Amino acid sequence: MAAPAEHRFPCAQCGASLRFQPGQHSLVCDWCGHRQEIGPGPARAPGLPRAGANPPPLQWDAAHKAPELAEIPLDQGLHLDADSTIAQVVRTLSCPQCGARVDLDETHHAGACPFCASPVVTDTGATRRIKPQGVLPFALTHDQARDAMTDWLGGLWFAPSGLTAYARRDRRLTGVYSPFWTFDAASRSRYRGQRGDVYYVTQWVTQTVNGRSQRVARQVPRIRWSPASGEVARDFNDVLVLASTALPARITDALVPWDLSQLSGYDPAFLSGFEAEGYTVPLADGHEAARAQMAQVIATDVRRAIGGSQQRIDSLESDFSAETFKHILLPVWTAAYRYNGKSYRFVVNGQSGRVAGERPWSAWKIAAAVAVALVALTAILYVTGSG
Repeated sequence: MAAPAEHRFPCAQCGASLRFQPGQHSLVCDWCGHRQEIGPGPARAPGLPRAGANPPPLQWDAAHKAPELAEIPLDQGLHLDADSTIAQVVRTLSCPQCGARVDLDETHHAGACPFCASPVVTDTGATRRIKPQGVLPFALTHDQARDAMTDWLGGLWFAPSGLTAYARRDRRLTGVYSPFWTFDAASRSRYRGQRGDVYYVTQWVTQTVNGRSQRVARQVPRIRWSPASGEVARDFNDVLVLASTALPARITDALVPWDLSQLSGYDPAFLSGFEAEGYTVPLADGHEAARAQMAQVIATDVRRAIGGSQQRIDSLESDFSAETFKHILLPVWTAAYRYNGKSYRFVVNGQSGRVAGERPWSAWKIAAAVAVALVALTAILYVTGSG
């Protein structure tokens, strides 16, 4: 097994290590300020979501595809051989608490997990894995991400006072490139089902009107079912699947959407100064999760094709072709907060600034709120009774 590649980016002026500058597509020296460009133009950050906006749908829109990145045939990834050119050897540290794997270069040997703040002491050694094909560079700086997280934490109800204090202190966030799979496929599906059309029948019921009983006509809906069958076709582009188990899916799903049209070809320079998490979800498992997403979309297509007021799907068989995949890295700012011996994690989308995470509840604040509500209710009942 070949030795893991080491990537270091020395400053041309002073020799110190260069660090990627979010939003600028450039490397910057923290010592002398020298700047070295990586690619054309700054990264674009989508606008922050409106407060109270509905959760965005799962992302699979072809409009968010990066056309310059090459797709890899799925079979080539599922059946890696010793001479495969899409694999590389990397060293990783494994977190014993949450299971995250952080890629290392030759200068790192231990550290704290960026997702749960647990000490990382387990060196998994060299591992052969599929190489990233694309990377979405950080668009938000550390300060911008911290402001977004502070605003989010400040708006949490019944949170412990320590959490508010945490938001006000100058705590550092960790920039991590999280692993994802994307999948493309062409599908053709055959279905059999039933179409339900609403019609109305008149029913006569007895009602009491002004103290007298009388017969009243009422329109009652009924469903007329008829058989339906046919085919639907759908092309899927960049179905996105998280390739890590370090964070719960409910947290990472809350970070969508990602503007994947801003993906760049993989360049280690974008990772300089940041952590990179290795994937822990195998390609086969990621493909199964993508198929589940595709099945939901296909079922929606079938219901639309059946039409009517209601639909029943009795059988649905899908054939997939032209299946390809990519391994990509997406930017996430992370922070961990410990309360009553438990770790709570917060993440910020490094492109859009959308925030998600776990939150503790203050039992004292909840009890105080309940007590105040009971006192107010008692006062209202007393005043009402006195009147």
